[in-house]
Amino acid sequence: MSGFENIANEEIAKLREILDSAEYVVVGAGAGLSASAGFSYTGERFKKYFSDFEAKYHFHDMYSGGFADFGSLEETWAYWSRYIYINRYMSAPVPVYEKLLELVRGKDYFAITTNVDHCFQKAGFDKKRLFYTQGDYGLFQCCVPCRKKTYENEEIVRKMLVSQGFGFEDSENGKDGDLVFLRNPLKMEIPPELVPRCPVCGKPMSMNLRCDETFVEDDGWHEAARRYQDFIEKHKNARTLFLELGVGENTPGIIKYPFWNLTYKNKNAFYAAVNMEKEEVPAEIKARSVLIKGDIFKTIESLGHQYKINTIFLDNSFSSR
Repeated sequence: MSGFENIANEEIAKLREILDSAEYVVVGAGAGLSASAGFSYTGERFKKYFSDFEAKYHFHDMYSGGFADFGSLEETWAYWSRYIYINRYMSAPVPVYEKLLELVRGKDYFAITTNVDHCFQKAGFDKKRLFYTQGDYGLFQCCVPCRKKTYENEEIVRKMLVSQGFGFEDSENGKDGDLVFLRNPLKMEIPPELVPRCPVCGKPMSMNLRCDETFVEDDGWHEAARRYQDFIEKHKNARTLFLELGVGENTPGIIKYPFWNLTYKNKNAFYAAVNMEKEEVPAEIKARSVLIKGDIFKTIESLGHQYKINTIFLDNSFSSR
C-alpha cells in the first residue's frame, strides 16, 4: 500500500470519527459533487446529445454552448431543452448523492449548494433542509424580469424535445428515463409556439440561473435562505461538522470562506473538504480540519465502510464484556 493511500485511509478514519461525534452536519456542495455523480459536461456525454450543435457552432462542452450565439430563439431553446432535461430530470449515473444521504440520515443536517441540477432532492434529501443559492435548471423566469417569480418547466421542456425527434425511455422508480433518438438527424429548432414567454409581460423566458443581475430570487429562494441562516445561528456553538464536497475556486465566497469562518468562530466545530484538487486551509483551523484529495463517491463509500467497521468493533466490544 502506498504512503498516499495510508494518509487517505487515516484521514477517512478521522473524518468518520468526527462525523460520528458531530451533533449537526452542514454540507456544502459544489460542481465536483455532481461531477462525481457522473454529470460530466464534456466528452462522450456531450457528444451523445449535442454533436449536431458542436458541428455547427464549434464548441466542445455544454457549458460553452450555453453562451453560444444561436441564430434564433427556436434554436436556442432546442439546445437548452436538451441541456435542461439531461442535467435536471434524468437521474445521475453514479449514486453519490444517495450515499451521502445515508451518511447524514441520522444527523440533524442542512445542505447549501451552488449546483442547479436538483440532485439532492432526486436522491431523497428533505427539501426544507436545502438551499440552492444559484438557481435551478427546472425553473424559468422572465428575462427582464418583470416579476420576482419562477415557473416550473418540465412539461414544456418535454414538448420541445419531442418536437426535435426525441422520445423517452420508461421511467424506473418514478425517475425520468433517458432520451431516445427517434429521428435522424434531429431537428435543431423547436416550433415558434413552444418558445417560452412570460405569462405577465410576454417577453421571452430565460433560465433561473445566477448569471447576471437579472437572476430572480423568488419567495422559495428567500425561504430557503432564511432556513439556512436560522440553522446556522441556532447551532453556532454546537459540535458541528462543516463538510465541503467538490467546491472549487469559482465562487469560494458562497461556501468555502463562510465554512472556514464559521469553524473558526465555533471552537466546537470541525471542517472537512473532499476534492480532486489539493486543498488548503487557514492555519487557525488546521487542527480541526480534515482535507481529503480524491474522488468524492469513493470517499463517501469508504466512510460508509468505516462506519460498518466501527459498528462491528463496538458490537464485539460490548458482547465480550
